[in-house]
Parts: sequence; structure tokens; C-alpha cells
Amino acid sequence: MSHFSIAGLQLDLHAGDNLDALANEIIKTKLRFPWVDMIVLSELGTYGSEKKYASELPNKTENFYCQLAKEQDVWLIPGSLYEQAGSEVFNTTTVINNKGEVVQRYRKIYPFYPYEDGVSCGQDFVVFDVPQGRIGVAICYDLWFPEVARQLTSMGAEVLIYPTLTGTIDRPIELIMAQATAATNQSYVIAINAAGQAGNGQSIVVGPEGNIIYQAGVGVEIIPIEVDFELIRRNRERGLHCLGQPLKSFAKNQVKFSVYSDKAPLETILKELGPLCIPKINTIKRN
Repeated sequence: MSHFSIAGLQLDLHAGDNLDALANEIIKTKLRFPWVDMIVLSELGTYGSEKKYASELPNKTENFYCQLAKEQDVWLIPGSLYEQAGSEVFNTTTVINNKGEVVQRYRKIYPFYPYEDGVSCGQDFVVFDVPQGRIGVAICYDLWFPEVARQLTSMGAEVLIYPTLTGTIDRPIELIMAQATAATNQSYVIAINAAGQAGNGQSIVVGPEGNIIYQAGVGVEIIPIEVDFELIRRNRERGLHCLGQPLKSFAKNQVKFSVYSDKAPLETILKELGPLCIPKINTIKRN
């Protein structure tokens, strides 16, 4: 069998402790769709974006999700939460298998600076295996950096999952990015956003040919879909519509991108962009 079923939960979450509400939604989803293999929640869904909830991992919240995954016989990517690691705070998502075991933890590589102030950058790319194939995970703003998806794909990822928290007017741009990321990496892209008070929804599932399988509205939705790993492999072998073969072309081409060499960004025009800070109020001088 090449199919693996994933349900994204686009929920109306508030700032503060949502753990019990999320557990109820996971149980209801598994009851309604018993064939679902994995459930994905939105970024920072459990406790919101307040860093006062940050704590070391493993912790009681992660253990709670592990027990729930085992009881419901379902893989869980329970969004993310703030992880305290010494003096640093990371935006971290846990991958839990259907036996209730933590198989990976991913720390967001690109926090949403300057707005996600005080959060450190993760350094490690994360992929993990399910019986049918390999999945990569990243978080929200990581989608804006194609290098993240390309690295995950180069590590064998065939499905890219992005727990997301976007409540701003740039969400339509992210939908385009999700579609482009799927096409250029010949992978499924699943980006699950929050709704209501926390986010503006519009979660999206894109197929390996860049085709939109489903795009949610702005309200509460359960999004169950089947991933077909054989479709991914056929697409990568034969090309999008038997045309472009971007992964093969990338692997075959020997060009070296100087911008990725050590300290290169400091030696390019990028150094002239100025500091990474919140824009200031515009002032207009009048004569």
C-alpha cells in the first residue's frame, strides 16, 4: 500500500491553554475518520504565542500528546510550542508515532523576526519515516525560504508538513508559495493554519504536480486527505505532466551557488539592507 492518510485540524484557538480542547478535537476526528493515520495541528496551538508557557522537553504536555497518540492509534504532529533550552527559547514541534513514541523534534529554523523576538533559530533539518515513505517537517515562516524545502527533499522527504500560524494579509502569498514549493520539489505540501482568534485559516494541501488538492476557508475545518507515495515517485521519475523534472535537473547540475559559501551574504548586496527590525512610523517633512 502506498497511501497514508493525514488530517489537518484548522481550529479556532485562543491565547492560553488549549490542551483539553485540542485533545477533544483529536478524539472526535479519529472517531469520525477512523482511517486517518496522522493528525496535524497548527503552530503554537497548544498554548498560543506567549513565551511564559515555555518549558523544557520532554514535559507533561508532550507526554500527554504521546499518551493520546497511543490511545487513538494515530501519528500526531501537535503543532508547536515554545521550548525552554537553557537560556534559549525555541519554537518546537514534536513528531509522535501511533505507539506514543517521540520520533523527532524540530526547532523552527526561521523564527518570524522581528516579530517573533526572543526565539532562537533551530539548526537541524528533520525528516522521519512512516511505513509508506518519508516526511519532512518545518514550521510556518520556514516556507518562505526555499532552501529549507530543498534540504528536506534532498534528505528524502516526499511530503512536507508545515504547522502554521498566520493571521495577517500575507496569507494569500503563502498559498502561492505552498504551490510553488510542491511543484519545484515534486512533493506534497500540507500547511495547516489556525482559524478564528489566532489565524485566518486558508490551510492548504498541494499535490506533487503543484495542483491544489484542497484549500480551506477561514473558519473551523477538518481536512482529511490521502497521500499517495507512488504518485510522488512516478512524478519524480517522469516529470510534472511528463515535462519538467526539477529534482533530477537540480541533482545533475554542478553549479555552485556562491551565496551559500561561508560569510557570503555578508559580502553581497544583502549587507546593505540594514537591520532586521520592525518598520518605524513614516515621517513626512513639510516645507
